[in-house]
Amino acid sequence: MTDIPGLLVSAPASGTGKTTVMLGLLRALAEDGMVVQPFKSGPDYIDPAFHRAASGRASFNIDTWAMGGQLLGAIAARATGADICIAEGSMGLYDGVATRGQSGFGSSAETAARMGWPVILVVDVSGQAQSAAAAALGFQAYNPDLPFAGVILNRVASPRHERLARLGMEKAGLTVLGALPRRGDLALPERHLGLIQAVEHPDLEAAIAGYAAFLRGHVDLAAIRGAARGAPGGQSTAPLPKPPAQRIALAQDAAFSFTYPHLVEGWRAAGAEVLPFSPLADEAPDRDADLVWLPGGYPELHAGRIAAAAGFRAGLHSHAQTRPVHGECGGYMVLGAGLIDKDGQRHEMTGLLGLVTSYEKRKFHLGYRQARLLADLPGHAAGSRLRGHEFHYSSILEQPDDALAEVADADGNPVPETGSRRGRVTGTFFHLITAEETA
Repeated sequence: MTDIPGLLVSAPASGTGKTTVMLGLLRALAEDGMVVQPFKSGPDYIDPAFHRAASGRASFNIDTWAMGGQLLGAIAARATGADICIAEGSMGLYDGVATRGQSGFGSSAETAARMGWPVILVVDVSGQAQSAAAAALGFQAYNPDLPFAGVILNRVASPRHERLARLGMEKAGLTVLGALPRRGDLALPERHLGLIQAVEHPDLEAAIAGYAAFLRGHVDLAAIRGAARGAPGGQSTAPLPKPPAQRIALAQDAAFSFTYPHLVEGWRAAGAEVLPFSPLADEAPDRDADLVWLPGGYPELHAGRIAAAAGFRAGLHSHAQTRPVHGECGGYMVLGAGLIDKDGQRHEMTGLLGLVTSYEKRKFHLGYRQARLLADLPGHAAGSRLRGHEFHYSSILEQPDDALAEVADADGNPVPETGSRRGRVTGTFFHLITAEETA
């Protein structure tokens, strides 16, 4: 996919510290004068903003379930000009879905294999010593064809603990690239959907600088650089997804922040104008926009301000009379009639759709989505098949408008979050990743 050398930072499971390692590694390598291109394996749309803050370059998702070979190649080509690629895995190294997507099952291991990037396995050794090597060896042996750079021991309790864990790894024939002492102050703040957004972190720059200093003191950066590899074959010339309009008013603030980077990059690369505006600042979308796009985010945390944003509401209604408006997840909820917060208070939303949602009783919705459009969506004609991802805790109380699509999970099981359409206004609970490739 790309001959630029790279590595993928993964772990046996979530919660082992790979994000801390990822951010510290990005910054430390950048401090050493390298141009570092970050990527995120899987559909997570929070981590790329942290990657950008750490590396100074936009981070892109690589998703072997949702994306076909053309799009994977186009995204890999974003590394042009970089000295090294560093990708962050999701969940455990081999975790994915049961049904194959456009290119695979969506695991981090597939991303590493497809891109030719050796795996750095971050192993939480708390509560064990030599036994950690047996687990790490199992991850290496599970797929002998997967390139494997070595391990970073995390949450080491003492020099003796480190020595015992290293002995186990040596016996298993595994390279130890570093050992990180246990430190409780290195965790990133979280909320119910995982990490807070990068823009909300109280002192993100200081936190990332701290991670970099921590890694520099406890890992072998030269060995990590030396372990990076790429896939032969050169760069792809495939284009990123085309823009749905020429002038796109894109909501961007703390309530509206989740748009996949490869989409916006593709819009701009094709010559479209992206016109940011802030509903929280009561800004109306640009009057000359051809399309208004409300991405996902955390509108439930700002529902009162959104309900009171009269200028935003008026501008949105004016636009919808003659031109399309689309909302994803949180943006879809804001296009609806009402949003009930966790305390049971109803906030009136824009009313362009009849959707009513509630956070009073949380219900978890998570997973890949495949959709067949029943009507046109900006950039995609009725009948198109799309791939996306859904992640929220809201419940639908009312969804009275016509369904936008037939929507199913990764295994083909129908889900009730069909999206809605009314006039020129559309909305989905899934975040669009791409249309299915036809060749």
